[in-house]
Amino acid sequence: MIKLIASDMDGTLLNAQMKISPENVAAIKYAQKKGVEFLVATGRAQKESRQILEDVGLHTGYINLNGAMVFDTDGKLMVNEPIDRGRALKIIEILKDSGCYFEIVSADDVYSDSRMRRISNVSDLLVDLNKHLTFKKAVSFAGGSDEVLKISFVKDFKSLFDDPNFEVMKFVAFNPAGPSAFREIRRQINSLGNLVATASSSTNLEINNIKAQKGIALIDYAKMRNIDSNEVMAIGDNLNDESMIRMAGVGVAMENAISPIKELASFITKNNNDNGVAHAIRHFIK
Repeated sequence: MIKLIASDMDGTLLNAQMKISPENVAAIKYAQKKGVEFLVATGRAQKESRQILEDVGLHTGYINLNGAMVFDTDGKLMVNEPIDRGRALKIIEILKDSGCYFEIVSADDVYSDSRMRRISNVSDLLVDLNKHLTFKKAVSFAGGSDEVLKISFVKDFKSLFDDPNFEVMKFVAFNPAGPSAFREIRRQINSLGNLVATASSSTNLEINNIKAQKGIALIDYAKMRNIDSNEVMAIGDNLNDESMIRMAGVGVAMENAISPIKELASFITKNNNDNGVAHAIRHFIK
């Protein structure tokens, strides 16, 4: 019997319009009425992800920033795993030297040093997650989206560290060339130790504290709720979902998921534009 469900957002719970469909909303509420707890497990920050769910009337818990922060359904912070300041400053140097555009994510905000590169890279991400979408349409959407541009722009990332309380929860680097562009970055990140590099699409690289992984966060949260891992279902589509799909009793891959995630999953649901989350929920929650 499933008692806890965790779902990724981009490419999973969200469709090509970056919205949660009415069918997915109804299925989540159906599960909650049956006594099943629902968590969003995302690379996004808590403020950003919470707003999207609250806009459609959903009240859930959150695994944010790939597991760097976890909040229960009452909004209480349960987990906080930042990247230490020394490593964060070294990562900035590595990413600058690579020429990749990147962003820094804190508990409360996302920071970029270029508005135009932000639009371009969000557009690349949208096209990668929604293959039918043209780059031109993606740019039009990204450039006119309050959500895309509602971040903080800075001239120098290192100025953020003037605040002694500033904590980096995640780095996100982008390159439309795909995974091959990140090989050297991955090698250098691994050499720093106590870090993990994953991805939410083929065009990005996400860097976290090694303890900040969706699977670790999900199973630890389940233990706090006295829920066995066999009673947990995880739904996702990309590499940063791998740990939770592997560790959950029921691992669900989206139809639009990358091949390694499909191979790992015990069930493949419909795609993110065809209410795949709702289909999985109703399949397993009778």
